[in-house]
Amino acid sequence: MRRNHIYYCFILSFFFSCERTIDLKVNNQPAKLVVDASIENNQPPLVVLSSSLNYFSTISPEELQSSFIHNAIITISDSNKAVQLIESSYKDSSGYTLYFYTVDFTNPSQILTGKFNTTYNLKIQLPDSSIYTSTTTIPLLRKTCDSLWWIPAPNNPDTSRCVLYGFFHDPPGLGDYVRYFTSVNSQPFYPGYTSAFDDQVTDGTDYTFQIPQGYNKNDTAKINNEDFGFFHRGDSIIFKFCDIDKATFDFWRTWEYSFQSNGNPFSSPVKVIGNISNNALGAFCGYAAQYQSIIIPK
Repeated sequence: MRRNHIYYCFILSFFFSCERTIDLKVNNQPAKLVVDASIENNQPPLVVLSSSLNYFSTISPEELQSSFIHNAIITISDSNKAVQLIESSYKDSSGYTLYFYTVDFTNPSQILTGKFNTTYNLKIQLPDSSIYTSTTTIPLLRKTCDSLWWIPAPNNPDTSRCVLYGFFHDPPGLGDYVRYFTSVNSQPFYPGYTSAFDDQVTDGTDYTFQIPQGYNKNDTAKINNEDFGFFHRGDSIIFKFCDIDKATFDFWRTWEYSFQSNGNPFSSPVKVIGNISNNALGAFCGYAAQYQSIIIPK
């Protein structure tokens, strides 16, 4: 027994003696184009262009403001029509200005809105003449949400908290992908913590699924809030449920996994799978959207 004790002590001392400080030097990388582009049924396309920031960059409103890319030539087309987008801006309540590209609503010939079962092509030419392309599809509405209901949050001391459920239909045949968002009390639509799903488990079934409230992923402090995911009595909720193509699913599935594993020393590195050419970051996403509304009484 004493011999074994000495042996274990020797092993432990060996490991402790092997500890050393590892100094990782992360080199600055050239900025890349970041594309946040989407088109939804009955809605015009929306494109936001920015430059990537280095890992150790100071994230400030001024830094983000200067990252937007202006004066790009952006064209979106389907099999029948091509339109050139124009740059617009929007100032939020905090005074921060957002820049985006969309159709020219003053010119009827340049208006294009999304349609079911249609493929769209995106072409971006930057002021330096570099060109980026992508393709997305607005699929048919196959996977659907048929109804919503709520219950008081079970075993929760806060009686104002509520849980939302939906009843969903998934037709037979693998390859149906979806993403969801919620809007509460006329606030913007925010995706769920995990918002993109395939039909590996639900294929060909009718099923019930709990719908956590979506949230602004820039507000990471809310993740640790005890109120996270709950709705409340008096809330007016709009549920946005979207069929998406596989490229859109792959982008958001990998993006959310990367976001959720950030800071976890035991997680594996994740490559976010975009669909923009020329090594740009981001994605061009098509959404076949349907909407359901519900009011939780006080």
